[in-house]
Amino acid sequence: MSRSRRLVHAAVGGVVALSCTVLTAPAQAAPEADEPVGTVRLVTEKRVTVDYPWAGASGFQYRPGTTSVTTVDYPDAVPPAHAGPDDLASGTDVLNTRDGQTVTQRHRSTGVTATVTIPSGQAYRAAAGWSVLTMDGTGALHVLRTVEGTLTADTPVTGFPAGARPVLYRTGGSVSRLAIVYVLDGRTSVGLVDLADGAFRTYVTSDEATPQLAFNDRWLVADWKAVRVDAEPGTEPTALPRTVAQPEAVVGDQLLLGNPTFVQGGTEAALTARSLVTGATSTVLTSSFGGIDPTLDGGALATAGPSSLDWNIHRITLTDSGGLTTTKVARVPAAATGVQALAVAGGELFLYGATPGGSLRFSGFQLDADGRPTGAQTPRSPALSASTCLTGDAACPQLEALGDGRVAHLWTDAAGRESVLAVGLDTTTVVSGPTDGDSGGRIAGSTGRYLLYNGGSGTQRVVDLPRAAASGATTLTRDRTAAAVWGQTLWTPGGTQGSVTGRNLKTGTTTTIATGAPCTPTDIQAVNAWLYWSCGSTAGVYDRATNRKITVPADNGPARLADGFLLRENRTTHELLLTDFHTGTATTRTLVKLPATDQNTGGSNGRWSVDRFGGHIAYLNGTYGEVSIVRGGVPTSPLAQMEAQVYSPSVLGKSFPWSPVWQLNKPSTWTLTLANASGTVVRTLTGASTGAAVRPAWDGITDNGGGATGGTYTWKLTAHPRDDQGPDLTLSGTMTLG
Repeated sequence: MSRSRRLVHAAVGGVVALSCTVLTAPAQAAPEADEPVGTVRLVTEKRVTVDYPWAGASGFQYRPGTTSVTTVDYPDAVPPAHAGPDDLASGTDVLNTRDGQTVTQRHRSTGVTATVTIPSGQAYRAAAGWSVLTMDGTGALHVLRTVEGTLTADTPVTGFPAGARPVLYRTGGSVSRLAIVYVLDGRTSVGLVDLADGAFRTYVTSDEATPQLAFNDRWLVADWKAVRVDAEPGTEPTALPRTVAQPEAVVGDQLLLGNPTFVQGGTEAALTARSLVTGATSTVLTSSFGGIDPTLDGGALATAGPSSLDWNIHRITLTDSGGLTTTKVARVPAAATGVQALAVAGGELFLYGATPGGSLRFSGFQLDADGRPTGAQTPRSPALSASTCLTGDAACPQLEALGDGRVAHLWTDAAGRESVLAVGLDTTTVVSGPTDGDSGGRIAGSTGRYLLYNGGSGTQRVVDLPRAAASGATTLTRDRTAAAVWGQTLWTPGGTQGSVTGRNLKTGTTTTIATGAPCTPTDIQAVNAWLYWSCGSTAGVYDRATNRKITVPADNGPARLADGFLLRENRTTHELLLTDFHTGTATTRTLVKLPATDQNTGGSNGRWSVDRFGGHIAYLNGTYGEVSIVRGGVPTSPLAQMEAQVYSPSVLGKSFPWSPVWQLNKPSTWTLTLANASGTVVRTLTGASTGAAVRPAWDGITDNGGGATGGTYTWKLTAHPRDDQGPDLTLSGTMTLG
């Protein structure tokens, strides 16, 4: 069977949904769509290489990749005062702009300008500070500067070897000199033009056609040879140890080495410095590559950071003692990348896309109680290989946020065999749940440790992904029917028409509810006390807390149950419709109109997703890499425990702490106390939930710094709802150490 992976600007993903017809109780007219409370952009973690069109004493210009030029001023910089073209040192703050045969020079800090007119018969070659280098029709070089701001003074370059062919002009950390690489009699040499008087001097003859070079007013380094600029003519350059790193700039007496041609696996490229006087080496910036250049005032600029999420330009300057110091001077924006799937749960937005570069990764965005993004994009999984998708399967990859800080997705190998993978608690762990080689399946829902998998073979599995497990396990196998899992309860059609049976996955006990459905439901969903059922042409919600039976629309699909409301997408009008039923009466409004163009089937974890553990909605807004968030606006249920994994440890320590998990139904802040057998509280822990799960860790150290002894401890957990809706939740119990 032919299989392919389709990468599109819109996300791909979704859930299987039934086609619906109009319900006899029509939905209410929809008001204006809601405004987003926030928007995030999925960006690649691959660090962007920048170049610097100009770098001077008061600031610099940089261009990441192929984007436009950005100008940055150094903080607290004191640039040289304008002194005119006769004072070359003041040119460290001069920006040259060429238009044909005219070069406009502007002293940035004062705004004073000068104009260099290139004479007929001469061609522009380079510019540094107040000086412009040209070549005439005979091959002779000239240094041009202005006199009184408008008249052009022409100084011929002397000492350049007759018959030499320039192949490269290079500016460096100086406004007094300019480097020329030339070829003469088949040999390549490097020299400097003194821009004050036009004198040229050759310093290094190279064995390479394009030697690496760097220079300032003190040193010239070329072809791994260094020589003082003021050395006596004929002085032999000193050979330097060759490295895989390249000479990038000279700052004072320090040669900056970066952009290595080879980096050992598991390590990062670094920018280092080698003293041209003593040979001593040091690390200037770790995780630095690309975008390393000298500045006209004798310093340098370099990019560095752990990833594009924290990728900065650093200014490198000389200290009074001759050492180097670095200062962050600009944040380099990361480039957007396509969103291939999204999910939101417990105040966390998960986006799936090619963020590490060629590989795929889940990235997370924290949301506050109102749904607004509160922090930067964070990696939430290791780099992942792409799932093989069935040809034409626009709902791939399948994924589901578990509400405990993790997200699960359906991964398919080249033979079509599927596995359920869970990630999210760190950037290294992948927990795999078996499907016994099934294929063509769907994730039908999940909460916390339990995930429901509908196999294409007709088999339905409840996959258990418990705390600290290295791999998941199938805890229940049955014939595939409509089903839902919430907490530790599996909901399936009962033995009579309209009934739904809940089975406790830990104890095996069951309870049956008469929902009032006029059929055996073909779709069941569960959130808190709400049970949603659908028969295709009719649908309803049963409130287990009050035994209310509420009719909801069934005219559009797909549908997704949330806490107190139902979210549906009209695939004809592209409207996302919210039906609020928390009062017992269903009212519907248009939440947002989605982009008309997409390449997926829609539905939760396709181009929109709803947080069942809080109520926020995220959707692709049509801009490449962007996702917007809107509030559901429906009151949430009181804080409640859905499931817990509390155990008694045999030993405690920093490497093996006690790590229980309380799965709650929405995010919280919490306090956990542990009391010894005499009732004395020995340890108090506080924190915020991971998603909607409380995940403390106690290493056995008491509040007074001592160690816990064996015996029984009473724990008490007090959780406060982060949205401030409803009372605090208090739970208690015991655990035995040893």
